[in-house]
Amino acid sequence: MPAFVRAMLTGGAAVPGGDLFEEITLWEPDPFRRETTGRLAVELAGELGRPGAVTLAADAEEAFTGASFVFSAVRVGGDQGRVIDEQVALRRGLVGQETTGPGGAMMALRTIPVVLSYCETLQRCSPGAVLINFTNPAGVITQALTLHGGVPVVGVCDTPGGALERLADFLGAAPGETSWHYSGLNHLGWVTSFKVAGEERMGELLARYEELQRFDHRFAPFDAAMVREVGAVPTEYVFYYYDAHRYVDGVARAGSSRGQDVLRLNEELLSGVARAFDKGGVKEAWSAYSEVLGVRRDTYMRTDTEGDNRQAEARAARAEKGPELLEEAKIGGYEGVALRVIAGLTSRQPARVIVNTANAGSAVGFLEADDVVEVPAYVHGGGIQPLASGGLPRSARALVTQMKEYERALVEAAVTGDAGLAERALALNPLVPGITAARELLAEYRDLHGEHLAYLR
Repeated sequence: MPAFVRAMLTGGAAVPGGDLFEEITLWEPDPFRRETTGRLAVELAGELGRPGAVTLAADAEEAFTGASFVFSAVRVGGDQGRVIDEQVALRRGLVGQETTGPGGAMMALRTIPVVLSYCETLQRCSPGAVLINFTNPAGVITQALTLHGGVPVVGVCDTPGGALERLADFLGAAPGETSWHYSGLNHLGWVTSFKVAGEERMGELLARYEELQRFDHRFAPFDAAMVREVGAVPTEYVFYYYDAHRYVDGVARAGSSRGQDVLRLNEELLSGVARAFDKGGVKEAWSAYSEVLGVRRDTYMRTDTEGDNRQAEARAARAEKGPELLEEAKIGGYEGVALRVIAGLTSRQPARVIVNTANAGSAVGFLEADDVVEVPAYVHGGGIQPLASGGLPRSARALVTQMKEYERALVEAAVTGDAGLAERALALNPLVPGITAARELLAEYRDLHGEHLAYLR
């Protein structure tokens, strides 16, 4: 929350036409988070020369009233719910991850009814406001909101943009010198063309893939020969589909899942911010927050792909660099993508941005018009226009088609509360070995998640 607020205030001021935001209202239902990261977000505004620009609302209705844009980042069941999602699958030798496989399905089933109820409130309080979805699994949640939310919605993720930036760095391309094709679903996408100064370099990227793996860890988990066989560069989450066995073995070697790592780091972050406020002020609280957040970012996917969360290494590197100063913090990730979307929709700075949006105009030709896809889109004052994606290799098309069938069935199960349909949807997921496993998984998840899945009948 604080990093997002800082990005919105400082990055928004850099957009042509002046500040994007007059006021940011936050709603955080958890009391301890309100008193720590919520308080930090509010007080950051004063440090950045915008006192009073950020407030904390008492409830969702207050937060939504008068809004032009609403950012949704919801984790129903908290960090412990994520751990349950992972561990139930891992005990069966299956991928246990928060956005893919059975874990992603359970996160979606817990979350969809909640975000749809928020949409009802938003329609009442601020009809016409645009919902920008950060909530994972972003593709499935955006699909549910597109079909049933009744509000304008777009999903954002920094995975494809980050991959494209690193490909440009690897090839030594100057800013603005590259063009590319990217297509797929959220956390299931491929770069199929990459040009520098008009010259196609995809063949070179594939031929030098082992070098690329040493250059950046997000490309490292993949089998290089398989990537060359497919003929496109996958984004990092495709790893869970291409090498599920290696992932499960890696987590076993590490002795903990990413969710368990994040649970501990988030507890450390919140307690560190609370102590910093007790002893100092907003700058000390920002330092405590940014240090642990930095470790969390630096160890992203390390447990899953390397069997080692690399926390000691990340902490040592952070200690050597010293604390991140508030004035020097960089804007990137989800915040950067969201800023570009808003700058486009307000006509301040129309842009080509990779987003999750309905496949209107058949950007992905083999899917339906109301299927949510992750593709480049022209974002401008008139809305979001998905652009032709350039196609996908045949094996990628097959995987995307199966995943979309699973996503649509899962959304229907969540909307209808049909437990049998939820089982069948789960069985369609490529990471679930059939209907019997799906039934066993759902039974255990329903028992452990209790009230959050009690609506399924």
